[in-house]
Amino acid sequence: MPTISEKILSRAAGKQAVADDFVIANIDYAMAHDGTGVLAVKAFKEMSAKKVWDPGRIIVPFDHYTPAHTDTGAKLHQGIRQWVREQGITNFFDIGEGICHQVLPENGFAMPGKLIIGADSHSCTYGAFGAFSTGVGATDMAEVFVSGKLWLRVPHTIKITVDGKLPPGISAKDLTLNIIKNIGTDGANYKAIEYYGETIRNLSIAQRMTLCNMSIEMGAKTGIVPADEKTFDYLKGKAKEKYEPVYADDNAAYCEDLYYDVSNLEPQIAKPHEVDNVSNIGEVAGTPLDQVFIGSCTNGRYEDLQVVANILHKKHVKVRTIVLPASRSVLIKATNSGIIAALLKAGAVIAPPGCGPCLGAHQGVICEGETCLSTSNRNFKGRMGAGGLIYLSSPETAAASALRGKIADPREVLR
Repeated sequence: MPTISEKILSRAAGKQAVADDFVIANIDYAMAHDGTGVLAVKAFKEMSAKKVWDPGRIIVPFDHYTPAHTDTGAKLHQGIRQWVREQGITNFFDIGEGICHQVLPENGFAMPGKLIIGADSHSCTYGAFGAFSTGVGATDMAEVFVSGKLWLRVPHTIKITVDGKLPPGISAKDLTLNIIKNIGTDGANYKAIEYYGETIRNLSIAQRMTLCNMSIEMGAKTGIVPADEKTFDYLKGKAKEKYEPVYADDNAAYCEDLYYDVSNLEPQIAKPHEVDNVSNIGEVAGTPLDQVFIGSCTNGRYEDLQVVANILHKKHVKVRTIVLPASRSVLIKATNSGIIAALLKAGAVIAPPGCGPCLGAHQGVICEGETCLSTSNRNFKGRMGAGGLIYLSSPETAAASALRGKIADPREVLR
């Protein structure tokens, strides 16, 4: 019996499809940002295409190199802006609007049952809303721009059930790092993941986005949390169109069935240079830091900034601490609530919404020999700057570590 992915891809292909089938699927929404949009537009033009299939279903956010960091970047931005105008694409989000994986949900493009393709590997984030969403290369995106269709192999699905109450100071980032530690970076290659259980039901929408965002770090094609009342509440007044939630059959065929109990989970740290090189915080506590980065499509949402501000309240950081809100609306909300002022008083630097240091673009690149603790999703060698060391953590651990100037257990500052 079908999984969520099999049902969504069957609907998109117009025929019954099961795992391992190849389908030509009709895409509901397609996204390319400034980093990949350049290549997608280039390929689109090389295909001698004149008009996109549906300008209302294409989304172009600028987030990777914003504001433009070089004259070359400025010229690339200029070229995409011109193409967007020529094609009549109205879903264009210029610099400062935020990271694509925050902008799409905020504007109601991520909906249950939809098939969403993004020219960015972390497009699986939209699975937090019960969608099948995945990343593709720029040339595949060019084909979507032309035809609105894409071939896909229907993935097998891993069912992950998580029960137990997350202990104080532990959040979805710790949960997902722990899962990656156990599954490995290739343990879910080209598979979908469906998340179930008491813990998942209790996660906020923001934390579900963190969880689904990092499904790609296990090699997964997508990660999906079945839509529920939290999903529907979030989408009220936002959803771009009618949607129909999709659920797996009770006896759906899963290729693996995994179970986790998080009742005693400790803060998790991914050590250089692999995302699955994860340990309990006790093994790395005390590691000196040169920089703490809080932001990215994984942990730059309002809820994350709120957690950090609570920990830093009336204290001062001991290491340079860079905070990038995930979007303009997150920045506005955090400004109005006093969170931004609290972070500034604590010594943090606030940068404009965007991806910035996560991919080593600008606004927080580290140099050889420096160590950064980051709330982002990847710690590959050279990602934030040649020769640097990147540790990954939750916002709670990042805030506690900023206060100590070294990797620190958030449970110690929450007492």
